[in-house]
Amino acid sequence: MRAIGLMSGTSMDGVDVALLDTDGEAIDGFGPTFYRPYSEAERALLRDALKEGANLTDRTARSPLIARAEDLVTRAHAEAVELFLETNGLTRADIGVVGLHGQTILHRPERALTVQIGDGAALRQRLGIPVVHDFRQADVEAGGQGAPLVPVFHRALADQTALPRPLAVVNIGGVANVTLIGAGNELLAFDTGPGNALIDDWMGDRTGTAVDTDGATAARGRPDEALLAWLLVHPYFARTPPKSLDRSAFAHRIVGTVATEDGAATLTAFTARSIVRAADFMRVRPILWVVCGGGARNATLLRLIADCARAEVRTGEDVGWSSDFLEAQAFAYLAVRSMKGLPLTFPSTTGVREPITGGVIVD
Repeated sequence: MRAIGLMSGTSMDGVDVALLDTDGEAIDGFGPTFYRPYSEAERALLRDALKEGANLTDRTARSPLIARAEDLVTRAHAEAVELFLETNGLTRADIGVVGLHGQTILHRPERALTVQIGDGAALRQRLGIPVVHDFRQADVEAGGQGAPLVPVFHRALADQTALPRPLAVVNIGGVANVTLIGAGNELLAFDTGPGNALIDDWMGDRTGTAVDTDGATAARGRPDEALLAWLLVHPYFARTPPKSLDRSAFAHRIVGTVATEDGAATLTAFTARSIVRAADFMRVRPILWVVCGGGARNATLLRLIADCARAEVRTGEDVGWSSDFLEAQAFAYLAVRSMKGLPLTFPSTTGVREPITGGVIVD
């Protein structure tokens, strides 16, 4: 089946679009990709919705502000698909399903509460293509963490690429997560801790540009080792997985009023070390770490991960994957699995009681 996957991550920078051919198990081929950026005004609205979403107790509730943000997300995703189809000479009839992740504004699995805004029914009506959305809720309702959802796709990618095991696949978005694939192809997956969020927030506050390009600022700084030692004894890092985090679980202000370079260095080291600590939960440590997501473009972060892991570290591009569009591809894959009733999550990936499917299908 030819599927489109849509992803708008915790960095809130825009909508990723990717085409994938799959039967929900094997990957038959990769298609083109597309990116629709959010404007600064759109990002500001989403940031406001994220703040307001923290107060939600009913996942279906929509304050006026959150309703406006949801309308924006739906419209932006629809525009992204329409432009993608037009750019690549495709018609709506060419696409079997669209997988819509939506924009997460709240993730509190301990309260069985996860909210991704983006109206799947409205998107289906505008595009005229079946849509699968609300991927996380079924897992949360069944006692899982609702995240990460991508591990089953990571394994399919690793099978297709014939990568060695044990293998760690790391996605560094706002929050970092890892899929550990054992020698017997068994899965273990969880959020490792902060990803780009703390670094981006720090740079945004200090420089007005919410990115440390290539990790250049961090490379000029000196990390606060005492603070890092304190941060890494946080109970989350010792908690047995599966486990997941909200973007706001840690704040960039933990580094205090230090120089911009030193703050960036400390936060980058914190991200790298918390990622590598994931290997503590494997019987045999990974011989290869494949890093995807926005963090794969941060050379300083990659170097620190390699130093800590004492293993080979490669980017998604190094192994023939798309670091930038992997999660969009994943939601195309998950949408097909959902339509076929195949499991999306497992006890070893989200802590759900048994393997279950998920997603709401708007046919």
